[in-house]
Amino acid sequence: EELAEEELEEEEERRRRRGMFGLGLDGGDIEREDDDEFGMDGIDTGMDDDNFEAEEGVNLEAFDVPLREWIAQDRTRREIQRKFRVFVSTFREGEFDMDEDLHDDMHEAEVKRRKRIWAAKSPTYEDKIRIMCAANKSALEVNYVHLSAKEPILALWINEAPKDMFDVLNEAATRHTLRLFPSYHTIRDEIHVRISDVPLADSLRDMRHTHLDNLVKVSGVITRRSGVFPQLKLAYYDCVKCKFTTGPFRIEDSTSHSSGLDGANRDVSDVHAPASCPECQSEGPFRINSTRSRYRNYQRINLQERPGSIPPGRVPRTKEVVFLDDLVDCARPGEEVEITGVFCHSYDSLLTQRSGFPVFQTYISANHVRKKEDASSAANLSESDRKEILELARDTNIGKRIVQSIAPSIYGHDHVKMALAMALFGAVPKNVDDKHRIRGDVNVLILGDPGTA
Repeated sequence: EELAEEELEEEEERRRRRGMFGLGLDGGDIEREDDDEFGMDGIDTGMDDDNFEAEEGVNLEAFDVPLREWIAQDRTRREIQRKFRVFVSTFREGEFDMDEDLHDDMHEAEVKRRKRIWAAKSPTYEDKIRIMCAANKSALEVNYVHLSAKEPILALWINEAPKDMFDVLNEAATRHTLRLFPSYHTIRDEIHVRISDVPLADSLRDMRHTHLDNLVKVSGVITRRSGVFPQLKLAYYDCVKCKFTTGPFRIEDSTSHSSGLDGANRDVSDVHAPASCPECQSEGPFRINSTRSRYRNYQRINLQERPGSIPPGRVPRTKEVVFLDDLVDCARPGEEVEITGVFCHSYDSLLTQRSGFPVFQTYISANHVRKKEDASSAANLSESDRKEILELARDTNIGKRIVQSIAPSIYGHDHVKMALAMALFGAVPKNVDDKHRIRGDVNVLILGDPGTA
């Protein structure tokens, strides 16, 4: 009877989720004829999107080949996608804290009641998908700590083979979003999984060859930002002789970033051209079909060490970072950011010619970007913080209290402290007749010996 009750609760939970996202209760498959337009070219789905939880699992740890080869196998990719989608559809933030609250001496009925209340909560990441789709965005932010607690093998592989894992997870997130919102492919062609809150942080100064092709997290200040360019993602080619179009061919990131492939200054599109035409069997020449080929946003920034983290007498180190897709223009020069991404390398023919031996340039392909001020922004305030702020706002002497809290060890200088408080809080920006905008920032100039403060 208990087993039947648990199965009934699981079925009710599935029906509730499907009803929330506007899906049918019969759990039937949704026919989609335009997967090619959704960035899933040439991929055999082979997976029942409504019954992926019930699929037979594969032991991911039983492999005797290199990890990247193991991930490339079809059955491994299917199992990774299944595990990730089960995680997205079942994980509820705080569930591990709930397990700690359930004591052995607690009555069985109370345990069932708490579990039933907990099961009624909506899954955390399906809520995030719903918010993402409501804002017409394409990034699903996944907490690394949550994933490592629920699926530790996936979290470990993200650290060891991030490029391969991101391809699989992006595909899984895309399919799961389509399951919830079947028409979302008309808005965004792919969903990108962004890994946040990686526990270990690295320094730009300490990046070595052991970090290559691994997931890293670095912080620094953006000193330069390029414009946004279209980067070739999937290429189609036209045979000049018979006009037959073949493709798509996936363009790797490293080739478009490097100054040349194997020392040759060849066009990236020519490098990936097919060897022969499947229609007329000729060896070309081929011309890229710019109309059918697909592109993505591409931007480069320079990330420099924070001034406070530089050893005395040293010059700050700089590393190039690549922003792709929705990450472009997410940060401006002068802002302090925390970047999680893949430490990559690309062949540099110019440096090789100068040095006389093969030289590779290194850069970071960003996966997640967080501004330092985001941690204390109003969007991340807890409910207790909001209540405390509203309570302080009702205080008639709040202005004096703020002034007195600035440099309390220095007596007097109330006018200087008031100016500093005004600079911290700023003012209200104005837009006169939608023609002349006056910014709300307050500029303060303090004169005198800085040693007295």
